[in-house]
Amino acid sequence: MCGCYKVDFEFAETFSPDTNYVFQDNYSASALEWVQMIEDNGSTMRMQHILVIQDMYTVKHWRQDWIYQPKESFDYVEGRTWKLTSHDPMTVAGRWEQRVFQVDDSPRYASVGTWIHADGRHFWEANARTPLPRREYTKRSDYDVMDRRNRHEIHDAGWTHEQDNLKVQLDGENEIIIAEEKGRNTYTRVDDERCQMAVEYWTENKDFWSDVRDEWGKHMQADNDLLQLRGKVEGKPPYVYFMDHPTDEISSIIESFIISEE
Repeated sequence: MCGCYKVDFEFAETFSPDTNYVFQDNYSASALEWVQMIEDNGSTMRMQHILVIQDMYTVKHWRQDWIYQPKESFDYVEGRTWKLTSHDPMTVAGRWEQRVFQVDDSPRYASVGTWIHADGRHFWEANARTPLPRREYTKRSDYDVMDRRNRHEIHDAGWTHEQDNLKVQLDGENEIIIAEEKGRNTYTRVDDERCQMAVEYWTENKDFWSDVRDEWGKHMQADNDLLQLRGKVEGKPPYVYFMDHPTDEISSIIESFIISEE
C-alpha cells in the first residue's frame, strides 16, 4: 500500500427502504497521494497518507494503522465518542485490526478482520461503525452514523478500497437505515517522483506529527475506557490548530478538546 498513487474516489447511493427518499447525486473525485510507512515492527504498521494538490502543495491526509491480534480497540459510538473494547484473544487470533485516524491524528474508527490470500487474491474485509464521511458531514444532518463493510484488496497495479455502507439515523434505541451506498476508491501506482513534494513534507514535519500521535496515544490507553471530544474550541476544530499553526503546545491543545468524565 505504500508509494505514490493516483486515487479515484467514487460513491453512489443504491437503495433506500423509504420510497420517498431523494437519492443524492453520485460523488466522484481524484487525487495524487503518497503513502509513507512510518513504523513497521512486524505486528504494528503505521502508514501516513499525504495529498499532493496540483503539483503545488501538500496536505497531510488520513492515517491507517494495522495491528496484529489487538488486545483492545477504541470503537466509534456516535457523535464524538469512542469506547475502549477489550478482545478475547481467541476472537482475534490470526487477525489484523485496521485503525483509521483523522487528519489531526485523532481517532476515526477501527475494525478487525482476516487477510485472505487464496486463488491469486489478497484481501481483507471487516465491518465498522464510523462517523459521517468527510464528503458529507458538513452538508447533511439526516443521518447520524455510517455502518461500513470495508474491503481492501491488493492488485498488481495498486489496491482498491471497496465499501458497502449503511447510512443510519439514531432515534433513541431505534436505528433507522435511510439509504445504502456503494463506494470504490481505486489506488493506481504511479512513479514515486510525482509525489516528491510529499516525501519532502514528511521529512520536514515527521517529528512534529510523531509528538501529536504520542499525545493522542496517552488518552487512548487501557485506563481510559471512554474518549469524548469537543467539535471546536474557540470556534476552531482540532486540525486547524495543527495544520495552519504548528505549535509546541500540543498537549494543551489536545487536552482542551477532551471532555472530562468528572
